[in-house]
Amino acid sequence: MKIHQYFVYILTNKSNTTLYVGVSSDLHNRILEHKEKVYKGYTAKYLCDKLVYFEEFQWIDDAIAREKQLKAGSRQKKIDLIVTANPSWGDLSADWYG
Repeated sequence: MKIHQYFVYILTNKSNTTLYVGVSSDLHNRILEHKEKVYKGYTAKYLCDKLVYFEEFQWIDDAIAREKQLKAGSRQKKIDLIVTANPSWGDLSADWYG
């Protein structure tokens, strides 16, 4: 049986002032797309390319439900989640792209 992986993630900019919540089945590639500004949307406009939080799911429905929950939550709830898992707000993808 194939194991699926889906990710809900939070990106921010260098100054940690803008937050973006997304979902992907290929986190490494999706973060690279954000860093290279492949799509001219919100993250490119606000320079969100620093991965500060992510969760992994086996089922896409669970990942989408969590994404919606995070997006509906307050900014403070997102900040609290990030601080709990990543107190320094470091780029969790830094080791991936050298």
